Amino acid sequence: MFENRPAYRLLDAQLTNTPMLCFGPAHYFDAVNVGEAAAHELATGGKALRNRVGDPRDLNRRPALMAITTLTVTRSGSYVLHWRDPAKVAHAGGLHQVMPVGVFQPVHDAQRDLDLWWNITREYGEEFLGTREDYQHPDRKFTTFRAHFEDARKQNNIQPYCLGLGVDPLTFAVDLLTVTVIEDATFHDLFSGLVRENDEGTVSLARFDGTLPRPVQPAGAAALRLAWRHRARLGISPG
Repeated sequence: MFENRPAYRLLDAQLTNTPMLCFGPAHYFDAVNVGEAAAHELATGGKALRNRVGDPRDLNRRPALMAITTLTVTRSGSYVLHWRDPAKVAHAGGLHQVMPVGVFQPVHDAQRDLDLWWNITREYGEEFLGTREDYQHPDRKFTTFRAHFEDARKQNNIQPYCLGLGVDPLTFAVDLLTVTVIEDATFHDLFSGLVRENDEGTVSLARFDGTLPRPVQPAGAAALRLAWRHRARLGISPG
């Protein structure tokens, strides 16, 4: 079910003034071996490993793999909500989350693409439409979607923004918090085939009204709160 695929370790970050993210090579289990172990330890009352990690924002103390959490919201104020099935995921099972979300990693061992938007686009295909993960030989469904998706962005019918960077207090998971604001008609055209269930859980639409689903993953809560705070600047008009 889970593979130790190559990923990018976050080494340094700066989101103000001149934004910068610095990465090095890693593998998926590098983060699982620390973060999930610390979470299970805390659940049993222990803190030894957590104390050794120290400040979870210190990227030199542990391998920190960054996921990209994207809130997808329409201009009129609907967003895509995900319930993460504990039987299908290694992280945050049983919690609600925004979509799409994916660990920042290359498409295969030999390719170091370091492209945040390409990573987000792949997750849209997989989580929203159920496309397969073989990007060396992509199916027509994903190829067609990607072309329309890029065209919509060029026409400003899709506008992505960065909200911030945070660390999950339980598992030390690091998330780049983003929001993609989509024109209503564009959302309908791109995602009329939105799945109700994917490889990680169930999918639904929710109202963007300042409230949070319960229970919710910390990264999802942060993205929803920040987007609601800046809704006017983002051009979202709920209701």
